Amino acid sequence: MDAPIGNFDEAAPAPDCLDELLGPVADAVRHWPGSVPADQIIYVETDPQWADTAVFVEHYGRELLEQSANCVVVAGKRGGETTLAACVVLSTTRVDVNGVVRRQLGARKASFAAMDTATGETGMEYGGITPLGLPGDWPVLVDSAVVDLPYVLVGSGRRRGKLLVPGKAFAEIPGAVVLEGLGVAV
Repeated sequence: MDAPIGNFDEAAPAPDCLDELLGPVADAVRHWPGSVPADQIIYVETDPQWADTAVFVEHYGRELLEQSANCVVVAGKRGGETTLAACVVLSTTRVDVNGVVRRQLGARKASFAAMDTATGETGMEYGGITPLGLPGDWPVLVDSAVVDLPYVLVGSGRRRGKLLVPGKAFAEIPGAVVLEGLGVAV
């Protein structure tokens, strides 16, 4: 099948590629609750040597720069309590951690989670964290610009492989909260 965006050698519906996905991501695809059918979530094989954004878009398609999202783990702290959350923003923006995230989490302080916390708590590889398959009690904060795109490239849970997800499906991820201004222009 041809991928809906980008120039990938191989693309297939994610439900047909569960063996390529890490356990929590495969389970999220297998038990997808959204109105967008799970087979519209597409898995594409990618080479980790092309992982850096500039090289990635040169290799797989320049249009992907405007159609890619990053999923980062943040930690909000208040009164000795820490809340972990995921933030999904377009790759051309950065997460407004000290404004939108801090307020949404009701935190006194918010910051990016340490790499070992992000990978340990998600069970995913650093550089491949995806909003599909995150711990069920986590908020998943999604910038509204992500939801507005027909398809968005995002991690698959591993550094090898990506998911192409219909933008509106991000609003249907368990725990998702769609927010204006979560992603700030770089």
